[in-house]
Amino acid sequence: MINKTFTVPAIVTGHPGKWLDLLPNARVVPDTDTLDLFPDAHDLVMHVMALHWALDPVGQLIQCRRALVPDGLLLVVLFGGQTLNELRVALSLAETEVTGGLSPRVAPMPGIRDLGGMMQRAGLALPVADSETLTVEYRDIWHLMRDLRCMGETSAMKERLRSPTRRAVFDRAQTHYANHFAGPKGRLCASFELITLTGWCPDAS
Repeated sequence: MINKTFTVPAIVTGHPGKWLDLLPNARVVPDTDTLDLFPDAHDLVMHVMALHWALDPVGQLIQCRRALVPDGLLLVVLFGGQTLNELRVALSLAETEVTGGLSPRVAPMPGIRDLGGMMQRAGLALPVADSETLTVEYRDIWHLMRDLRCMGETSAMKERLRSPTRRAVFDRAQTHYANHFAGPKGRLCASFELITLTGWCPDAS
């Protein structure tokens, strides 16, 4: 969609091994707090499915902008705030009913408006934020949570419950999920909001 050829790309990702074969000429770096990128070195930086884990997302965007040459493109893809909304609701209802309390289980993720503002704060020109929600169906809540573990997308919040969750909580959550968020075939629907951000390194021209 962008009429421009990129020759010196860099990729920031939590799964570097998956990108080495796809773009062998790209510099692939892990999504650590301090990115292993050199200033003014790339005409394209892609920050892929990792920004929602960042402790300082604006700092990550600033580091990416500094790694771009003038008129270079930053492309970011991450999970947005509507991701796993169904699971969040089902677990909240179940835990309140079974234990009388509530602990954070699904990490908060940024909304599209917040992300657009972050791009501007990072000094990027012509920022654009787009959102697309993908709906995935699962047989039950346990298959969904197993998928999240395999994706490396389980909760890392410090305030999360440290003791094992009672089986009754998950059984009740399965019931709420099936009652409120089942598809026409009775399978559970899980939403994954993918937000795409684009911004350009300012150029005097």
